[in-house]
Amino acid sequence: MAPPLLNLQDIRLSLGGAPLLDGAEIGIAAGERICLVGRNGSGKSTLLKIAAGLAEADSGTRFLQPGATLRYLPQEPDLTRFPTVLDYVFDGLDPEVDGHHARACLDRLGLTGAESTARLSGGEARRAALAKVLAPEPDVLLLDEPTNHLDLPAIEWLEAELKASRAGIVLISHDRRLLETVTRSIVWLDRGRTSRIDRGFSHFEAWRDEVFEQEERDAQKLSRAIAREEDWMRYGVTARRKRNVRRVAELAALRARKREERREAREMNVTTSAAALSGKIVVDAEHVSKTFGERCVIRDLTLRVLRGDRLGIVGPNGAGKTTLLRLLTGQIEPDSGTITQGTNLAVATLDQQRAALDPARTLADTLTGGGSDMVEVGGQFRHVVGYMKDFLFRPEQARTPVGTLSGGERGRLLLACAMARPSNLLILDEPTNDLDLETLDILQDMLSDYAGTVLLVSHDRDFLDRIATSTLAAEGDGRWVEYAGGYADMLAQRGPRETREAGPRKPAAPPPKPRAAASAFSFRDRHRLKELESEMETLQAGIARHEARLADPDFFTRDADGFRKASETVGGLQERLAALEAEWLDLELRRETADEGKTSS
Repeated sequence: MAPPLLNLQDIRLSLGGAPLLDGAEIGIAAGERICLVGRNGSGKSTLLKIAAGLAEADSGTRFLQPGATLRYLPQEPDLTRFPTVLDYVFDGLDPEVDGHHARACLDRLGLTGAESTARLSGGEARRAALAKVLAPEPDVLLLDEPTNHLDLPAIEWLEAELKASRAGIVLISHDRRLLETVTRSIVWLDRGRTSRIDRGFSHFEAWRDEVFEQEERDAQKLSRAIAREEDWMRYGVTARRKRNVRRVAELAALRARKREERREAREMNVTTSAAALSGKIVVDAEHVSKTFGERCVIRDLTLRVLRGDRLGIVGPNGAGKTTLLRLLTGQIEPDSGTITQGTNLAVATLDQQRAALDPARTLADTLTGGGSDMVEVGGQFRHVVGYMKDFLFRPEQARTPVGTLSGGERGRLLLACAMARPSNLLILDEPTNDLDLETLDILQDMLSDYAGTVLLVSHDRDFLDRIATSTLAAEGDGRWVEYAGGYADMLAQRGPRETREAGPRKPAAPPPKPRAAASAFSFRDRHRLKELESEMETLQAGIARHEARLADPDFFTRDADGFRKASETVGGLQERLAALEAEWLDLELRRETADEGKTSS
């Protein structure tokens, strides 16, 4: 096994007297791809800063191989010291060695380098920071939420770059699709301690649940042991004049263990405050256009949103997604065409800029409106501390200024504000930014049960696939096309396209032909469909066979190299299976189209 390029051991750090990191460890070798997962506030970003050498631990060791190069991408890069993007990217680089690659990265990310850093959007600042850390092709790459504020073309480009990189990578991200595609090992940070498993991210939830179940069993055993000892203390010594000092000490130790268990709420209690049903038609837009100067962001759009729809809206940054939301909700007027909002609409909004939050206000005042300790939720009043707990806030955070909260905590606070208001139309503009994976799971479950209508702008492909019933995609030059299903369904229906660049798009290809005009489904296509089903079954059997070997708890100890090879084999088989499934879905859609064409004729 290759020695680690970077190694952290027994890292301990306390903040305000409470332990944040309590013996955390992480090691990264050349070519390894690790996802660092954990709940918001668990210390992931802090551990990554310690790994980058930008923060000091109270104790523990950090080792970086002499001569190894390391680059770190923070959640919020600071470009204020540099006049232009190129000055920022070239800072610390060798222009002759790394300059060409840096300019190529900027070009692929849609930047020229001449942009003023004072006028960059959040997405542009993130692109510049990515170019800075990727340009020197470092040995170790530490990335903290690299997809925040990136559009889908940029995310897909980054995904390809990381897959091709030979660096050792530690990645913090809420983007499941990115984690599943890029990483091969998981380091889980929970209650200050780290656990590692050398398997793909798709195995994380099952592994996490097994750990939690074992902890519950251990906690029950500890409670029973305390009960036995307390029973002995009450009744076992009544006939004796002298107590057994050893057993008294053991009971005290058991009680201390029980007190010191650092248990956190693992489930967020998110429920929506339902308003009365809206009309059947929520939004009806006919031949709508909107232009800013000479730039047309929406051209001749006709769209109908019905009650219960979950409409995903996707497109590159600057395509006009937020403008489209404002048009559909009546905040701005179109230049031409008509937009009719349905009857009895009660709207709740989740804004990606967190503009609704006043950084100077306390968390409690933000929820209650100030002047009271009660918050109205669905027409009923609850104490603010109890409602805070539903969203994983601690009671002592009630008087915390909003400006001191982390990005994930601000996201949860905005979610709490939105969920308290009765609504039948949810407007979600990049709701996944900064949320941890467990909170995302709960948000997805809540949206699945939501009785109203959802308009969702997101660059999170997995989130779109789980939530959207249809996807409205920007196709360039102000044109928007609606596809049935989520993001993967959209790609399958749209068919092969030119390689999507992260920078400015070329004019989009014409919209798909009507289903009746689809090309014939040939005998060769039908034969290939059967072949794919057989190949997928074979791959699934191979994956199951290797996963059964990896499930052996002694496998890694017995044969570390064999375990690593088996993990890599599973990853390769999963990638091949995903490619075959995409091809099968495309053929199946074509077959259905051809069969419908025959029926209609």
